[in-house]
Amino acid sequence: MKVEWNATNVKYLGRTFLSKDCLYLYLSGSGIEFEYEGNGLTLTLLGGGAAELPNNEQNYARVAVYVDDVRSFDLQLSAKETKLRVAESPKRKKSVIRVIKLSECAMSLAGIAPLEIADGETVRATPAKDRKIEFIGDSITCGYGIDTEDPLIPFKTATEDVTRAYAYKTARALNADYSMFSISGYGIISGYTGDPTVKMTNQRIPDYYESMGFTYDAMAGQPAPSDVPWDFSQYRPDAVVINLGTNDDSYCQEFTDRQQEYADCYAAFLKVVRKHNPDAMLICVLGLMGDRLYPWICKAVKAYSEETGDQRITTLRLPEQDASVGYVSDYHPLESAHEKAANVLISGMREIMNW
Repeated sequence: MKVEWNATNVKYLGRTFLSKDCLYLYLSGSGIEFEYEGNGLTLTLLGGGAAELPNNEQNYARVAVYVDDVRSFDLQLSAKETKLRVAESPKRKKSVIRVIKLSECAMSLAGIAPLEIADGETVRATPAKDRKIEFIGDSITCGYGIDTEDPLIPFKTATEDVTRAYAYKTARALNADYSMFSISGYGIISGYTGDPTVKMTNQRIPDYYESMGFTYDAMAGQPAPSDVPWDFSQYRPDAVVINLGTNDDSYCQEFTDRQQEYADCYAAFLKVVRKHNPDAMLICVLGLMGDRLYPWICKAVKAYSEETGDQRITTLRLPEQDASVGYVSDYHPLESAHEKAANVLISGMREIMNW
């Protein structure tokens, strides 16, 4: 028996897209969670276009399946379709099952075909949590390269795990539901650039925030994530954490005109975020991979508040990673650095949100 995709049967994690009876997972952390009672169900995972290309391991979507909070499967989708038997048991039992896309949208897409259960077995959505957070960020939020401890190893999806990064850790510690909109290399006015004379205007979060994201991959027969508008009424966060500026800094450097442009565009983006999240506290953070633009975030927030009168917004500086301890791929933070940042954010949010 196939299970219909609806909010009664499963809780959606993050932004998901339902099309032609399949549920598509694009962004980091997106997925489903549900309570299952039975002897074992069949989960069919769908790989994106990357899965159909030979020797393309660096771009296969990475997905984890948890049974009662234990990671039972951790795999890259190297085929168009992968079937798994989940929560198998000789005796009928209850389990909480969670499926999470560990890798990001830019390099990998994934989907889930309808769940298959036996007659008489049941699935139902796990209860929504009392707290909801949205995270907007870049590679740091995605958990870029976190499964390596060598900064010289280039990125591949196999080493990306959003659950080991500060945002996911923060949501779990605060017992909050989460949604993440994060793309590696992206910024407010410029994506990451190795040449400060080159402004990467094709890698800006504000250009995609109102959609399902951006990808270089493709799902056969499905629209590009950037062509699918996101319905913000599906998820109303209590707080929105914005962590953008690390990539902009590669372009801005010490040029005050560029830093001012960043602040001006940051303030403009805050208006977009507020439009779609009218009741949320906005928390603007920076620092894990450098905080040179943090004062300009503070200026942006001040200018935005003065113009709009919006006082439900604040800033928070995150601790910078310690070079003496080490790095992961492309000099990104170790999990220990993410944990320190999460602890600061958790403490800050408890005070800011009275949680």
